[in-house]
Amino acid sequence: VQLVESGGGLVQPGGSLRLSCAASGFTFSRYGMSWYRQAPGKERELVAAITGTGGISNYADSVKGRFTISRDNVKSTVYLQMNSLKPEDTAVYFCNKCEKWIWSSRPGDYWGQGTQVTVSS
Repeated sequence: VQLVESGGGLVQPGGSLRLSCAASGFTFSRYGMSWYRQAPGKERELVAAITGTGGISNYADSVKGRFTISRDNVKSTVYLQMNSLKPEDTAVYFCNKCEKWIWSSRPGDYWGQGTQVTVSS
């Protein structure tokens, strides 16, 4: 299993970024996928998750209405569109493969390397 994130960077408050996570080594469409983030000095937290078919998604309250998770099962890629970014969104964002078709209370065993998102003026 390999997960490779991209798309992070420095953005001003109110701006947008789209993260991508390219997956390989497993049958992508059979598994839910999640995005987590970890800010300095804080625990890793679930940001958004999506089922294997993409039909159901889930968001942390802090990002609802601003972030959108989606996936392309042909390209084996999951995305996180982040709009109206705030300084408190600054963190390293990680892609995670769920253990089954839908997310659970615990993350799966496979992580990407992470991509830094910094929201600052």
